[in-house]
Formats: sequence, structure tokens, C-alpha cells
Amino acid sequence: MAGRRSTVKRKTGETDIELVLNLDGRGNSQIDTAVPFFDHMLVLLAQHALFDLEIRAKGDLNVDSHHTVEDVGICLGQAIKESLGDKRGIKRYGFSILPMDEALACVSLDISGRPYLVYDVDVPAETIGNFDTGLVVEFLRALVNQSGITLHVRLLSGRNAHHVLEAIFKGLAKALDVATTIDPRVEGVPSSKGEL
Repeated sequence: MAGRRSTVKRKTGETDIELVLNLDGRGNSQIDTAVPFFDHMLVLLAQHALFDLEIRAKGDLNVDSHHTVEDVGICLGQAIKESLGDKRGIKRYGFSILPMDEALACVSLDISGRPYLVYDVDVPAETIGNFDTGLVVEFLRALVNQSGITLHVRLLSGRNAHHVLEAIFKGLAKALDVATTIDPRVEGVPSSKGEL
């Protein structure tokens, strides 16, 4: 399993990001995007997916945090895809129905090679620190487009924006943990087509 690691570097006129991912980690993380609430969500993602994740990101936060959040999604999606390689032996599908106090989020995904996002979440539009709650969909869209994951996120209940987003990130983590796990019973790639 030691080979399921990747490093992604992305430098544009808006952001400068370096990301290191180990799918077979222990949930350790070192995250610094200069967007504290987003850092908190990424730490939770790594911890509950049991991924080791390092992210150092500098962005044009004098404008807002949009470019930083979206570009971290791009880099994480690329890292997941690269770390999975040919996807041999993975479980492929993962889902979680996860509570966070009054919030309950359903997250379901397929590492299919077909990027698609369904985001059925009515979260209060607000800013938590310098993080706009509307940026979660931008992060997820960038992640699925780069990783080739089909992802459905549905909020079943919730009023507090912090709780809602925490349930979503933890639910995503648990679904990714299951889907990326190697199942010794799976021979080759888990698809009738023979590839994903």
C-alpha cells in the first residue's frame, strides 16, 4: 500500500499550492491555507478518511477565499486520482449518513471515472471567519472534476451552518475511506468494463 501517495503542486496568478496525500495513512494532517475554518474542515476530512494530508496554500485572500478553496479542491482531486492509480482492488463505492448535532448529511460516491456532482444542500449563506459557506460547492465541484468521482451530497436536516458543513466534510471523509479501501476479494478493477 505504500505506493498510494502523491504530491501535487499548482501555481497560478491567484494561488500557490503544494499538497501531499497518502491514502493509506492514519489521519495525520498539516494544513495551512490561511482560511482557518477551511483548514478545520480539511483536518476533519483527513482524520476521518484516515488519509495523511499536507497542504500549504497561499492565495489572493485580499480578494476573497474563493480561489484558494477552489484550487485546493483541484489539487486534492488530482492527488486522489493519482494516488488511486489504476484503481485495482478498491471498493469503489462509499456512503455515509453522518450526524453533527441537529445536522444530518447523506454523502454517497462512486469512483467511476465520471465526474458529477449533485449538491442538494440548503445551508445558510454566511461567512464563518473568512470562509463563505457557498464555497463548499465550489470545492466539491473542483474535487470531483479532477478526481473523476460521482458525488451526491444531500442535507437531511440542519440549521447551523457550521454543523451542516462539518457533517458534510465528515460524511465525505467516511465515504472516501470506504471507497478507496483495498478489498482483497476484488480481483482487478471493480467494473464489468474492466476499467474505471
